Amino acid sequence: MTLQTQIEQKLAALAPDVLQVENESHMHNVPENAETHFKVTLVSDSFDGLMPVKRHQKIYALLADELSGPVHALALHLYTPHEWEVRGGQRPDSPNCRGGGQ
Repeated sequence: MTLQTQIEQKLAALAPDVLQVENESHMHNVPENAETHFKVTLVSDSFDGLMPVKRHQKIYALLADELSGPVHALALHLYTPHEWEVRGGQRPDSPNCRGGGQ
């Protein structure tokens, strides 16, 4: 099972309306086929009433094993269904890598 699939399965516990886990490792100076840099877009009612830091903490708790080892970077875009609707179903694009010799 890929690390991306493992992350998707763990985040499914939040009963998301939208879940996108993107492996962005290819955008960084890492070995080919690496699974080290991810972007997560997750829309869930479980974020209602939570400040952004509390939302992030929920994700960190679910992905503690991955964050303590193979995952080097994790971009989180976490929304309630209402926030997602207001945004028009859009999340920010990731910036280009500026480190690691690139």
